[in-house]
Amino acid sequence: MGRYRAIMTDTDRAYISGEGNPSESQRMQSISRVRSRINDELTKDIDVLEEHHPELLEELREVVCEEDGDPDE
Repeated sequence: MGRYRAIMTDTDRAYISGEGNPSESQRMQSISRVRSRINDELTKDIDVLEEHHPELLEELREVVCEEDGDPDE
């Protein structure tokens, strides 16, 4: 079974991090796509989880809201 992406594709990660020397246009397009996923798709996913699986929503919040950046602690 293949891996699923979260908010960013491998290409988005590379362009936003500057790997492979993307053009400024490529970088800005990736930023725009990710922003759209956060503001549109992720909010829909949160609504579904809130209604149908609040425990899973809490797991998402723990990962996203982790203060020190290490979700294993």
